[in-house]
Amino acid sequence: MTDIQVHSGEDIEAMGERFKSAWKRAEAGEDVNEQHLTFASMQEVASCFTNKRMELLSFLKKNPCRSMRELSRATGRDFKNINEDVHALIDAGVIQKDASGLHANIDYIHTSIAIG
Repeated sequence: MTDIQVHSGEDIEAMGERFKSAWKRAEAGEDVNEQHLTFASMQEVASCFTNKRMELLSFLKKNPCRSMRELSRATGRDFKNINEDVHALIDAGVIQKDASGLHANIDYIHTSIAIG
């Protein structure tokens, strides 16, 4: 199971504390395998994880595809839109593209939103 933790509105100190905590746990012998995404604002999170992109994540989790063209056909969506959405999700680190194609190996996206 792979979980991703998404943060928004965090200051640099909070990110540093998270890094230090993981470092200390790794030094103590704990297996630290965490994935964090940090956005400047909730608007950026919403822009990255649109409804259509969340549908793509769910689809690719169950149905890896060899190419974006195959994904476009399988979902009935326009290739240009698929291409844009897939690249945004690859850049965010939630879709992987390798020699076997496109896949999403995440089970949960947890969010943490800083308020002021």
